[in-house]
Amino acid sequence: MTKITYVAFDGTRFEVEAENGSTVMENAIRNSVPGIEAECGGACACATCHVYVDDAWSAIVGSPEAMEEDMLDFAYDVRPTSRLSCQIRVRDELDGLVVNVPERQG
Repeated sequence: MTKITYVAFDGTRFEVEAENGSTVMENAIRNSVPGIEAECGGACACATCHVYVDDAWSAIVGSPEAMEEDMLDFAYDVRPTSRLSCQIRVRDELDGLVVNVPERQG
């Protein structure tokens, strides 16, 4: 299992054990992490699962592909480390990943 830490806008930390192959968004929903709405259910058709990848993890997580980048145009307060959590697949290399939830979605 891979550990992911979600940091809510108010600073509350949610540590989650995630199965490889699932997405960062799916694990946030399963564990009731506030601020991850995921209105489209993970189809990369909205921007309501937007997160900021911690700087230390951005190179490992990687950059968004074109479709995700287009959807990020609809996200609130996009930053260089912005990603849609539905597009980040959990894998061994992400053990310890930290993502921050924006103040609001969309």
